Amino acid sequence: MRRFPICVARAMVLGTVLAPAWLAAQSAPPARADTAAKKTKTDTTAKKAEPPPTPPPPANHLETSIAGIKLTGFAEGSYAYSGRSSGDTVIVGRLYDRFQNQFMLNALAIVLDKPYDPTKFSAGFHTELLIGQNAKLIRSPGLDLGQQADLPHLYVTLNVPTASGNGLQFKVGRIPTLMGVEVIETPANPNWSEGNQFIYVENFTATGLSIETKFSNYVDAQFRVINGWDLVQDNNAHKSLMGRVGFYPDTLSSIGIVGFVGPEEPNDNLHKRSGVEGLLWRKFGNAQVWVQGDWGKEQANAALPVPTQDATWSAYGAWVTYDFSANVGLALRGDYVNDKNGARTSGALGYPANIGQKFGSATATLNVKAWPNAMVRPELRYDSSSLLAFAGHANQVTMAVGVAYVY
Repeated sequence: MRRFPICVARAMVLGTVLAPAWLAAQSAPPARADTAAKKTKTDTTAKKAEPPPTPPPPANHLETSIAGIKLTGFAEGSYAYSGRSSGDTVIVGRLYDRFQNQFMLNALAIVLDKPYDPTKFSAGFHTELLIGQNAKLIRSPGLDLGQQADLPHLYVTLNVPTASGNGLQFKVGRIPTLMGVEVIETPANPNWSEGNQFIYVENFTATGLSIETKFSNYVDAQFRVINGWDLVQDNNAHKSLMGRVGFYPDTLSSIGIVGFVGPEEPNDNLHKRSGVEGLLWRKFGNAQVWVQGDWGKEQANAALPVPTQDATWSAYGAWVTYDFSANVGLALRGDYVNDKNGARTSGALGYPANIGQKFGSATATLNVKAWPNAMVRPELRYDSSSLLAFAGHANQVTMAVGVAYVY
């Protein structure tokens, strides 16, 4: 079944980049003197398992620690304009930047972390409260904090020590997905707007049990048993599975492979959604490159546009970032999605009902960090579709700017 509108579709139907420690730390262990130089690889059990897409916050970044509990977060607002919006209000196909010619109160995120010690039996927790217009789109059935509030992360980590010193972690609760480059928290992403792969072919979160470990400096893995895609309360009697294996040939490159399978439709235990994702990251001096590919399948069921036919989709994306200086960087993104049977986009976020479309986008974002702890992100984006989805046209251009303060 298609994924949007979020509040309706999820109720009816229902990696791999490490976000910076200040934002999406997965109750990560504190760095030890003998592993500080390997921290990027040590903290790979987070939502994403690659190096961060943006540099960490500046040296004067505010961080409060009380009884070992760290407080971080961000606040963000934005403005977007598109001349081909639907009804002069909705920018078709978009997520956080979905409103045309409006100033947005995107998000206030409050993050609490209690790290665990990987060398002994220990425990930690990670939680994030998200308030604002972004939260409305990632809310999941089974958790109701209001129309513009959500807890996208809320879990406890139990660590069992191992001979390697990396430990075996058991995470229980609502955990960020293992899929994709981009994360819920936009200040951690290369671009300001979310790409089509994040919106249409990945889940946002998973509620359940995750078992994770780092076998060596070159390999780590995560395995999850979850209620389903973006569900707090399960909508059927069977659980879904998701796993990831990460490979790190050296400190400048990584490869992540994710697989998933499970029933995702309400009261339907027979028909399953399955798929695979591959993600490659490489650093070249001041530049970073990501390449991501996705393939998915939904078995024929009553929720699909054509209930008697299996639905498949594929997606491809590439990101390139370059830092001109410590204060200015450029991020480029291109993506393409073949929603062959309309399962992911029919009636979603302003797209018309359809039994298949091909669509994609090209985005350029300037990341300006001239102000302490703040980011200003002007962006230009071009979208196209095989449907006349944009006010009777096959394409649209959007100009936007996001402003965030990271604390």
